[in-house]
Amino acid sequence: MLNRLFLTCALLGMGLNSFAQSAFFNATDEFLQKYVTTEGRVDYEGIQKDESFDALIQQIAQIDPNTWSEAEQKAFYINAYNLLVIRGALEEYPVPSVQEITNFFDKSIHTVSGKLMSLNELEKGILFPTFPDARLHFVLVCGALGCPPIIPNAYFPDRLEEQIEEQTRLALNNPIFIRVDEEMNLASLSEIFRWYGKDFGRNESEIISYINDYRTQKIPASYKVRYYTYDWAINSVSSEAATNPNGANSARYVVSAAIPKNTTETKIFNNLYTQRTRDEQGQYNERATFFTTITSFVYGLTPRLNVGFDMRYRAVRYGDPGNFPLGALADPTRQGITTLGPKVRFAPVPKWSNFSIQSAFWVPLGNNLTGREGGARFIDWDGPTWWTQFFNDIPIGQQFSVFTEIDFMWEDIGSADKGRINRISTPATVIGSFFPNKKTTLYALGSFSPFWQQNFDYFWQVGAGSKYQFTPDLELELSYTYFSNAFLATNMGQAGTYNLGLRFNI
Repeated sequence: MLNRLFLTCALLGMGLNSFAQSAFFNATDEFLQKYVTTEGRVDYEGIQKDESFDALIQQIAQIDPNTWSEAEQKAFYINAYNLLVIRGALEEYPVPSVQEITNFFDKSIHTVSGKLMSLNELEKGILFPTFPDARLHFVLVCGALGCPPIIPNAYFPDRLEEQIEEQTRLALNNPIFIRVDEEMNLASLSEIFRWYGKDFGRNESEIISYINDYRTQKIPASYKVRYYTYDWAINSVSSEAATNPNGANSARYVVSAAIPKNTTETKIFNNLYTQRTRDEQGQYNERATFFTTITSFVYGLTPRLNVGFDMRYRAVRYGDPGNFPLGALADPTRQGITTLGPKVRFAPVPKWSNFSIQSAFWVPLGNNLTGREGGARFIDWDGPTWWTQFFNDIPIGQQFSVFTEIDFMWEDIGSADKGRINRISTPATVIGSFFPNKKTTLYALGSFSPFWQQNFDYFWQVGAGSKYQFTPDLELELSYTYFSNAFLATNMGQAGTYNLGLRFNI
C-alpha cells in the first residue's frame, strides 16, 4: 500500500512537472508571437499593458528544470534569458539603450528556479558552462539592435537543434550582421566576435572559417577583418532601423578604438605651424615656422591593450616675416629628433569599443632645446612630457559621427635661470565627421586648451580637414587649423597649422 502511494505521488509529480514544462514553452511562444515582430523588434509599449507577462516571469522563478532532459533545460534557459532581458528593459522603459540602465547585465535582480541571479550569471554561469555551444551567441538577445534579432517564437526542446542552427545560419548570412565589402576586400564583423572570440576560434582565420561554415557566399581568406561599432540602441519597434548595412560609417577607421591582437598600426602625422611676431611699434618683424613629424607605433598586445612608442622630429625656421612657411623644410634654423617615449592605449570597458585611454611619456633628446644658452633658438622643451588622452567616438546613423577627446598634459618646460617650471594643460576637442562614401571623411573641429600655470594662458583652434582610405590599412589625412589666444592677439598676426597625416596597418 505504501509503495503504491509513493508511486502515485511520483507519477503525479512527473505529470505536474511535465505540465509546467509544456505550459511555460507554450506561454512563451504565445507571448513572443504577440509582442515580437518578424524583424526582431519588441513591442514594449504593448507589453506594459499586458499583466500576463508577470505570470510568465513568475514561472521562470518557480520552475525547477533539474529533472528535465538536456534539450529541455537548454531551451528553458535560452527562453528565460531572452524574457528577462525584456523584463529588465521594461522596468526602465522608455529608455534609448540598455546601456543606460545601471548594471543591467550584472545586477542580481532576477529569480531563476528559486535563485537570485544577474543576466551575466545566467549566461556565463549556467548556460555556457553547462551547454558549451558557440551558436548560443546567435539566440541569446541582449535587447539591442546590434544583437542577432530575437525571434517571434519560443525555443522548444523537441526542435531546439533545428532552431539554433537556423538562427545561426540566418545571422551569419545577414548583411547587417556580417558586412562584406568586396571593393575594399574587407569583412566587418559584429563585436560579438571580438568579445567572445575564443568561442569561435583561436585567431581571426579560424573565426572566419567558423563563419564560412554557415555562409552561402564565403568570405575569402585574404580579406581584412574589422569590427564595426556595436549598436546598443534598444530593439524596440519604435527604434530607428539599421537599414544601411554598407553605409560609409560601417567601414570607416575609428581613431578611438584599440587595434586587434597581434596587429600593428603606424601613424606619421606632419604638422606645419607658422606665426609672425610684432615689434613694439606693432610691425611684423619675424616669422617662426615649426615643422613637426610625430611617428607613432602601437602593437596589439591584446584586443584591449596596445603598447608602442612616439617619436617627434622637429625642424624650425626663424626669418623674415614674409618668408614662405615651407622654409622650415628647405633651410631650417634648427632640426633633429627632439623627443622619444613609450605609450600605451587601453580600452577599459569591453562593450565600449570606441572609448579608450592613451598615455605617452616623452623624454627630450638633445641639449639646450629651449635655446636659452649660447644664443641658440627654441626648438622644443628641455624636460619630459606626460600626455594622457581620453578618446570617445559616437556614430550617428551611417554617415555621421562625433569624436571627443579630453587630455591631461604635464610638461616640464624647464629654465636655466629660474629652476624647473611645470605646466599643466587640459585640452578638450570635438570633431564632427561626415562620411559621403566608404572611403572619404570630411570633418570640422574645435578645441580649447587652458594652461594651468602661474600666469594663466590658453589657446583655441578651429579647423577642417578630410581623410581618404585608399585601403582599409592605408589612410591619408589633410587639414588646416586656425589658432588664437591672448598672447597671439597682442604679439602676433595669424597663426595656423597645415597638417598631413598618414596611417598604415599591418
